[in-house]
Amino acid sequence: MKFITFLENAEEKIGIISKDSEKVIDINKVLGCDFYDMTEFIWNSEEHMEKLIDIYEKNERNHYNIENIVIISPIPRPATDILCVGLNYSDHIKESQSVQDPEKKIEVPVFFTKRVLKAIGNGEIIMKHEGITEEIDYEAELGVVMGKEGVNVTEEDADEYIFGYTIVNDISARDLQRKHNQWFKGKGLDSHTSIGPCIVYKTYIENPENLNISSRINGETRQNSNTKNLIFSIQYLIEELSKGMTLIPGDIIATGTPAGVGMGFKPPKYLKSGDTVECEIEKIGILKNIME
Repeated sequence: MKFITFLENAEEKIGIISKDSEKVIDINKVLGCDFYDMTEFIWNSEEHMEKLIDIYEKNERNHYNIENIVIISPIPRPATDILCVGLNYSDHIKESQSVQDPEKKIEVPVFFTKRVLKAIGNGEIIMKHEGITEEIDYEAELGVVMGKEGVNVTEEDADEYIFGYTIVNDISARDLQRKHNQWFKGKGLDSHTSIGPCIVYKTYIENPENLNISSRINGETRQNSNTKNLIFSIQYLIEELSKGMTLIPGDIIATGTPAGVGMGFKPPKYLKSGDTVECEIEKIGILKNIME
């Protein structure tokens, strides 16, 4: 079951793609509610999920033809910065310029946040920020969307706090990362977070840690891995992040990227104007953007 945010006659709405993938169900219409956006719905989702799953499975109450609407990022305005995990695939560690000893075992997760005033979605433009950066890179990542407020969550209970899964392209300005000796500025430029095209509800992905993950630039495969190669599991990440820090519904955890990013090539293959970037994760879909 795929949750989306979409535009219908320029009005932003939240919905579910029908089981036959041809229609869109308007969540507010079927529930008789007036949720402002996807985040507000996720905060209140537990009391409505049984009804929505029943409607979805019966493939009824469809409101829009999918070709007549524009799908945007499922969470275009995250309530907090994206919670990111760096160096969570062994092969990416070996290609990363920030790692002094690629063979050294990572003992604890590397966490950082990614400022996102507005996330772009499928089909939208990545701004090149000419004069500010010349080394824009891509990173395909599995995004975990939290569904319940929690602090000090244990690994054993972590799944209860998840709403679903999405794709995050953690677009990065590598020259700014080096210039500032940290990742925040280089990861936080406007339009440099792409999320989507949907959020798959958690019960519709049996094992999120066995999904093929890839990226393509102009059709050329750059990244090609599987989430089974994550160093730190989703449950462990939730436990560690929530120690003394409250996670809230709508929070997004970007779980890290595998090898094949632009900076890993010799010479590097950074994005150029007109490049088409496709990030794909099995069972979720394809997140496609174009470089300005």
